[in-house]
Amino acid sequence: MPFAVFFRKKTVTATESALTFTCHDQQLIGIHHSPQYPKNKGVLIVVGGPQYRAGSHRSFVLLARHLAHNGYPVFRFDYRGMGDSEGEARTFEGIDDDIRCALNAFSAASPNVSEFILWGLCDAASASLCYCTTDARITGLVLLNPWIRTTQAQTVLKHYYVRRLAEPAFWKKFVSDGFYLFKAAGSLFNQLRLSAQQNSREDNDGANDFSERMLSDLRRFKGPVLIVLCGNDLTAKEFKLTTGSSSGWLQVLKESRFRIQELAGADHTFSSQIWRDQISVWTVDWLAQKFS
Repeated sequence: MPFAVFFRKKTVTATESALTFTCHDQQLIGIHHSPQYPKNKGVLIVVGGPQYRAGSHRSFVLLARHLAHNGYPVFRFDYRGMGDSEGEARTFEGIDDDIRCALNAFSAASPNVSEFILWGLCDAASASLCYCTTDARITGLVLLNPWIRTTQAQTVLKHYYVRRLAEPAFWKKFVSDGFYLFKAAGSLFNQLRLSAQQNSREDNDGANDFSERMLSDLRRFKGPVLIVLCGNDLTAKEFKLTTGSSSGWLQVLKESRFRIQELAGADHTFSSQIWRDQISVWTVDWLAQKFS
């Protein structure tokens, strides 16, 4: 057996099973959500950043249950070095093998699934995009606040410092606290320095090597893509800033296979139940329309 089952939990419309599987002889942990009447499309939730399979505010648990309630098998897992999985911690650029092994375990647990959709937040969205062209089983992507790693300093300057300058509380603190004056000035100077360094490295399209790699992978991947951008999130703003100033990105994102949803007011991990519910609804609606 490529994996082991060590508990099962019944919900109203699905069974949740905790599984173990291996990647380079190290044991990984995953949760398999199996609907009572499963569709032939499955969703693999890829975890990003210093997170594990439950997600911030248990968002991945709730999303998986919502998807399973609507008939979509789901698998969420801890890659090596995270959560309950063995191994050394690694960045999102080093988890291709983890995703592949998780897909193998998912496929074995859901033999009726013939197409897989990768769902990822932040750098997990970037990891999913970079992986998708290497595996023919992947037919769709859901990318939330994808981390594009190009213009963070410019984004902070535009969306944080400009906004802070318009706030009365900032000027009150500025006048009353001399130490705050030097601290704020030092932080602003550092962001200006970083912005100048980024500008000197960028090409005419305003994108670095990683942005170009993501764009290249997106061109090669021909399946439908749902992009969700939270309104109160610097990572999402950075994505919009970079793609909005790149002719290559603008051309690709105009293709009919893309859908971009913007969730006004939402933070990076959509901490409100209203935001989490909205993203779950958008995901199910997109799956139903694009994979009917």
